[in-house]
Amino acid sequence: MVPVVLVHGIFNYVRGADLAQAAALKAAEFGPRLAEGLGRAGFGTVVPQVAFAYYADLLRTRLPDQAQSAEPDDTFDSLPDVLKDEALEWLAAAGAPLPPDPQLRVLKPFIQMLGWLVDERCGRLSSIVREETIGRVERTVVTNLREVEAYTTWPERRHLVRERIAETIRRERPQVVIAHSLGSYVTYETLHANPDLKVELLVTAGSPLRVPALARRLDPPLRAGRGAKPDGVGRWVNIADVGDPVAVPPKLGAVFDVDQDETCDLGWDVHTLGQYLAQGLIAAAAAPYLI
Repeated sequence: MVPVVLVHGIFNYVRGADLAQAAALKAAEFGPRLAEGLGRAGFGTVVPQVAFAYYADLLRTRLPDQAQSAEPDDTFDSLPDVLKDEALEWLAAAGAPLPPDPQLRVLKPFIQMLGWLVDERCGRLSSIVREETIGRVERTVVTNLREVEAYTTWPERRHLVRERIAETIRRERPQVVIAHSLGSYVTYETLHANPDLKVELLVTAGSPLRVPALARRLDPPLRAGRGAKPDGVGRWVNIADVGDPVAVPPKLGAVFDVDQDETCDLGWDVHTLGQYLAQGLIAAAAAPYLI
């Protein structure tokens, strides 16, 4: 039994590790970042025990009729047409103007929209830094779409991911669950599918629950445009950086029954669990349950 369970998002696959090893490595990586956040929030040097709900390996599992292949390309141009359309829709939801181009699935509009977002958020950058930043955001959006596609299009995989997270929560009986990025999406579904799971505090960070392409795939689906708080959750706090390219839009309260909606500003390229944990807002929300 531990007080905190962390549920990860993208970019957390541990190559060559089994489930127990990967979970332990990730807990050791991110536990100190939460302790850093507690210190920043004024709660001293408390180092809470954390467990890690690891599922990245399940999203790498091939479908029965798929051959093994190399790692997927993480560029927009590599996406199938339907995901290209969803990527453009994602950036439009983030506020980027869609260029007046009838060929919506070509590369140029996506890069133009990414460039607009980077310029709007970062101001004037050197050409090299600007190009690198656009590349990082492109990989983030593309990887999220690929992993959502992997999670949602094969029912057995979706079941296995939920089962993995539910098993961790059921075993550890945490007071607090902190779910980041895609992890907030699968945790929301897991808690709805397992109403026996009781969590005093759910914290979602950098959540894409309002991204149109993802919201359409939710299970349970939105009802009359709204998503309910899972029955077993006592309090739900959502935290998002105002420039996080995954948390689009950053506040969930307009659609979901969150109890507290907070935004922060960590600068550009902020979509990492470590940065969110160390910033202090998550720690401040969790501290009453840990200290």
